[in-house]
Amino acid sequence: MRIIGGQHQRRHIKPPDGLPVRPTTDKAKEALFNILNNYFYFDEIRVLDLFAGTGSMAFEFASRGATEVVAVENNTKCVRFIQQVTEQLNFDNLHVLREDVFRFLQACPAEYDIVFADPPYNHDQITEIPDLVFASNIVSDNGWLILEHPAEIHFEVHEHFRESRKYSKVNFTFFER
Repeated sequence: MRIIGGQHQRRHIKPPDGLPVRPTTDKAKEALFNILNNYFYFDEIRVLDLFAGTGSMAFEFASRGATEVVAVENNTKCVRFIQQVTEQLNFDNLHVLREDVFRFLQACPAEYDIVFADPPYNHDQITEIPDLVFASNIVSDNGWLILEHPAEIHFEVHEHFRESRKYSKVNFTFFER
């Protein structure tokens, strides 16, 4: 796993073995950030990373200077790893919370310009995530939800649907408030 851009560009990070994660591929991450570069100034946005896993996406946003990045993950080993890397790279803009995403969505008082969600592909509530995120009012006006999901799931009829992109086995759907 590596950080693609920003202050820590090309930095390789090795997660410990045995984490229950499926990290976003570097190719897909690079393509995603090429899109985001055209719509956002990273030093002006707040980012929420749901189902943070290894923290790969949170590290990418933090490296690019997002004003605040909050990573939500319920696996203790993943949270510990994100905290260790955050300290090693001196990210003062990255905070990790050990919390169930669905409980977090019910109680989160803040708004974010980008909400990135990468749930386990076999999660039984994956199709409900866009509705839950928008119902929680955590996406700012003109903000985006980006959901990584399996190819067999489609969101084109969702009221906040913006577009979908496919990069090999990685599928992103973009939603906009």
